[in-house]
Amino acid sequence: MARIAAVLLISLTAAAGDWPQWRGPNRDGISSETGLLTSWPAGGPRVVWKTTGLGEGYSSFSVVKGRLYTQGQRGDQEYVYAFDIKTGTKLWEVPTGRPYREQRGNGPRGTPTIDGDRLYAMAADGKLVCLEVATGEVLWSQNVVQKYGASVIHWGMSESPLVDGNRLIVMPGGPGASVVSLNKLNGELQWKTGSDSAGYSSAIVADVEGVRQILALSGQSAIGILEQNGELLWRYTKVSNGTANIATPIYYDGHVFVSSNYGTGCALLKLGPRTMSEVYFNRDMMNHYSTSVLVDGTLYGYSNNILTAMDFKTGKVLWRNRSVGKGSAIYADKHLYVLGEDGVLGLVEASPSAYKEVSRFEIRKGDYPTWTPLVISDAKMYLRDQDNLTCFDIKANK
Repeated sequence: MARIAAVLLISLTAAAGDWPQWRGPNRDGISSETGLLTSWPAGGPRVVWKTTGLGEGYSSFSVVKGRLYTQGQRGDQEYVYAFDIKTGTKLWEVPTGRPYREQRGNGPRGTPTIDGDRLYAMAADGKLVCLEVATGEVLWSQNVVQKYGASVIHWGMSESPLVDGNRLIVMPGGPGASVVSLNKLNGELQWKTGSDSAGYSSAIVADVEGVRQILALSGQSAIGILEQNGELLWRYTKVSNGTANIATPIYYDGHVFVSSNYGTGCALLKLGPRTMSEVYFNRDMMNHYSTSVLVDGTLYGYSNNILTAMDFKTGKVLWRNRSVGKGSAIYADKHLYVLGEDGVLGLVEASPSAYKEVSRFEIRKGDYPTWTPLVISDAKMYLRDQDNLTCFDIKANK
């Protein structure tokens, strides 16, 4: 198996093969699974099941212990759902936020986070809920936008809550509360910091020379925060645009990579326990709605609508290809799984030397872009197109 350029940053309770939160076990878009198909049939991998009933939305999936969790909107209500991964049967649904409507797509954006027997999710209006995973019972809830004096951003609150130890990290974007740490058991405030408005990105956590930091991309800057008390350690504004900062930061080997689109660009920042310095800034990897993946020192991601391979440490572009069109990418078993916004899926070798597409197929999509990234769990690939959820078997034949 290829050596993955990632470290264990976030520890959630999950079995091998589970995908317990946004972008997988370590929030890096990487699955450690092997024994997967090395090519696909012309029409794509075998469909295990299809189901409907998710409603509108771009929320991705968390998959833990035989259940899949996501969010959606039907009528005048947003919901969190649980599905059985063997059959696609809906097990429960719980109403959360008010309806969110926007011409580029209605409904929730954030992905539920599973931590043991609890689920955490944020609706597009800022309603944050803690649910019991078995039944969906509401253990506590609060609207963090209202509570911390913030405003719902233009395309809706989109983050996926971050669990770190007893902390639940979210980014309301209010005055003095750009980022807040809550007690995950009851939602009580532990600390708050900064006054940037919210972006559309989700935070990560990293140990930098023994100092635990929250790394985030807000509406105005990339920031590093001391995890234990919320002290703002550094702030970097060059990578921020005035429209939408969306991509999740990527941390590896004492460095964090941050990127945004709208003509802005990307940066690699070298971190110390309390310091930050710029290694490079360029416009060769401008992530829009999706985040790159880092494999063996190479970043693979969409610079606007072009799939791009870039050397992580130097920022040098290794190759570019139009691939399946503008899309998103995750990694598993030596391959990139790419999903274009027009419903084309591709299987691409994760090679720094050249673009090497192995297979592709196309789904019949609805009226909105297929912006929800793919999820891989226990040799299954999950694809969402708004109300529709499809489970594919990607396990190689024995």
